Amino acid sequence: MKLKGGFTNYGEVIGVIMLDTRFPRPAGDIGNARSYDFPVRYKTVQGALPVRIMGDDPDPELLEPFIAAARELEREGVKGITTSCGFLAPFQRKLAEAVNIPVFASALLQVPVASALIGKNRTVGVFTERRQHMNDRHFQGVGWSQKNLRIHVQGMKPDAKFPQVYIGNQTELDFDVLRAEMEDMTRDFLRDCPDAGAIVLECTNMCPFSTFIANISGLPVFDINTMINLFMNASRPRVFEQA
Repeated sequence: MKLKGGFTNYGEVIGVIMLDTRFPRPAGDIGNARSYDFPVRYKTVQGALPVRIMGDDPDPELLEPFIAAARELEREGVKGITTSCGFLAPFQRKLAEAVNIPVFASALLQVPVASALIGKNRTVGVFTERRQHMNDRHFQGVGWSQKNLRIHVQGMKPDAKFPQVYIGNQTELDFDVLRAEMEDMTRDFLRDCPDAGAIVLECTNMCPFSTFIANISGLPVFDINTMINLFMNASRPRVFEQA
């Protein structure tokens, strides 16, 4: 059997472009390698602080550093690239055009799939930290519009600890407090959106709480981890033994 080389490291199929952060990342978070059953390769964009991403648009000065990080990951041998923040959706097309491997910059790419699964009479909930900044430019960045899909954007309360930790880039968090906030957010969503059929977590930091959201809502929950695992299954199809 012959093996093809050309790289220094092997076996890291997924490359993750990370924001420049210092907050804790519990298991389930994209920045915790224990979240996956396979090795991932990380690349941090220096200076990409959360406050530069979490606005009406990501800071355009960060686009070139993100492209450079994507190209470096491609040279290092990964087969697909994602990012650690769903608010980078407006960078999707430019990042995908910059490399020759698939890029999925935001979990928001899954909203059309979730919508198709539940039918036109039910609504997809989009969970985000800052509802006031989530807009159609983010959605159009990943190929769809709120004008064409039935969605409900659910944000966090103004005094929530969650954005203080993650957008504020704090060095400590209380998992139980954040879990309670996510559970309250889910209940608020179900009250505000009685025709809910699915939930998509824009925020990658919400992934450690996906199980709690699903248990309360009884709905399918899509996040960046479901996207990563979908790509892994597509890039490495299961080998079936024939009887």
